[in-house]
Amino acid sequence: MSWRAHAAGLLLLAAAGISAVDAAEPFTIGLDIGQTGALAPNGRAALLAMQIWVEDTNARGGLLGRPVKLITYDDQSNPALVPGIISKLLDVDKVDLLIGGNGTNMVAPALPIAIQRKLTLVGLFGLDVNSEFHYPNYFAIIPAGGAQPKQAFAAGFFAMADSMMPRPATIALIGADAEFARNALDGARALAKQGGYKIVYDNTYPPATADYAPIIRAIQATNPDMVFVGSYPPDTVGMIRAANEVGLRTKLFGGGMVGLQATAIKTQLGSLLNGIVNYDFWLPVGAYASPEALAFLKKYQARVGESGVDTLGYYLPPFAYADLQVVGEAVEATHGTDQAKLADYLRSHTFRTIVGDIKFGPNGEWAEPRVLEVQFQGVQGHDLAQFRDLTSEVVLYPPALKTGALRYPYTDARQ
Repeated sequence: MSWRAHAAGLLLLAAAGISAVDAAEPFTIGLDIGQTGALAPNGRAALLAMQIWVEDTNARGGLLGRPVKLITYDDQSNPALVPGIISKLLDVDKVDLLIGGNGTNMVAPALPIAIQRKLTLVGLFGLDVNSEFHYPNYFAIIPAGGAQPKQAFAAGFFAMADSMMPRPATIALIGADAEFARNALDGARALAKQGGYKIVYDNTYPPATADYAPIIRAIQATNPDMVFVGSYPPDTVGMIRAANEVGLRTKLFGGGMVGLQATAIKTQLGSLLNGIVNYDFWLPVGAYASPEALAFLKKYQARVGESGVDTLGYYLPPFAYADLQVVGEAVEATHGTDQAKLADYLRSHTFRTIVGDIKFGPNGEWAEPRVLEVQFQGVQGHDLAQFRDLTSEVVLYPPALKTGALRYPYTDARQ
């Protein structure tokens, strides 16, 4: 096409109110993400955040002069469905760029495919999924970073244990027999041994377990000073209900329970949360509450009514948005989707995002971990406001973001 014909075409588009970006072939980003199943509360919130990034990006002219479009499929929170979805995205939809889904159990089955096809893959909230593969072109969007991500994930829990007087001596480890929980327990096990804590119980349960009371009773029989749990939302709820029904007696309870960051689960459990010490990744405290992050949350929360997703969006949505900020910058900077160039850029640059600066270390994890440890205190009823303003959720770790003091033992703090 001659420059005259091209210019004439642009004039016609302008006359019709269509920009050149709108008329261009969309730049497609593909991923699997759980809209049903155990991870649906997080997956649906992540997808809304990503859609907001797409809208913001398209308002600025898109990527490489093309409008961005997400192509997603529901993995139903089932790892077995991930390989088939990825094949469809790559071979049928022929997406311009593939990114990892949400959660350790979903990112892990995607990594072998990325390795086989020599793809650069950015995964969301996958806990140390690259520890066995050591694939140089994998990058993680999760604050449990550093050289030992599994230990970083549990570090705040053990920091609280170390601060207690008298110091606890024994610990029970329990979690689902699935990728995330196994990794979380690996980290807790390593820190327990480093800290000289005696492990008196170390076991897993099937992810489809329905009755958790026998598990709590078995743990109680060992009389542990601490109980570290690695669980996904359904079993998190089951474990907490069982702990309250059985009357678990211990000094510290929680650790790696996914789901307690979701607003719907917080309001559902209400006062049953009291005393639990658990990880979190993002809350509007200290430097985390930057103008950019708060502006995003305002936009996100304004959309909740029409979407039915997590009301507050404190946990996963900021990272889902930051995930695409990182990916988008790499695409623009390398002027395309050459997988080797993308990987080189990702490992050599610092990214400014709404969750702060992200710099990847040699293992593809964040160079420095930034995991929070929180405790639920004084939760009353099922009111949302107490979680919106954090009056019932205290940040204990790291010290720079601390908003309150640890209450222990759990047996008393639960009251």
